[in-house]
Amino acid sequence: MPKLFHLRCSPRAASESSEGAEAFVTRFRQARPDWEIDVMDIWRESLPEFQGDVLEAKYARLGGREFSDAQRNAFAVIERMAMRFALADRVLISTPMWNFGIPYKLKQWFDLIVQPGLTFRFDPAQGYFPLLKNRPTIVILASGGDFVTGMNRGRIDMASPYLREILRFIGISDVRFALVGPTAGPAEPARLAREAAHRLLAEMAAGF
Repeated sequence: MPKLFHLRCSPRAASESSEGAEAFVTRFRQARPDWEIDVMDIWRESLPEFQGDVLEAKYARLGGREFSDAQRNAFAVIERMAMRFALADRVLISTPMWNFGIPYKLKQWFDLIVQPGLTFRFDPAQGYFPLLKNRPTIVILASGGDFVTGMNRGRIDMASPYLREILRFIGISDVRFALVGPTAGPAEPARLAREAAHRLLAEMAAGF
């Protein structure tokens, strides 16, 4: 059964990125009723701290050394996380923008799965190579500011470039962004922005 992997990155069920994702998934289910949708909520599922045995496992791998039992068990948790992502035929990431970047939990998730020999490899003579297959990916990014029309008052979106580059680094270059904003400020502009974003997401989902 083909699978859509949905990485949900807001701690609020009623957040703008969560509601945008709901609009997308509702239309996606209508278009592809035979697909499995695997939802990973990074605020409700346990993400290991990148320290201790799991960190030592990384350096053991880099040094070509065998894992200890503790390192093997710790790294297996990360391998399962990466495999869950790698096996998806399509990917949906829904996230808010925090302080012009991404939530720290999303950064932690990337720091865990972006590992040598797991999602990329390094050749001393030729450099870095991704290990994941490319697949269509949509990122729903909600922000208090207006990064859709350019009326962002000089503020910089550092989330989109980071997400595009980290995904490209591990092999995923087919990435489209659906921006939701402004989500803060006067009610009417926020409502219009939300409605426009949900229409766009429904259109994207129908052909995804």
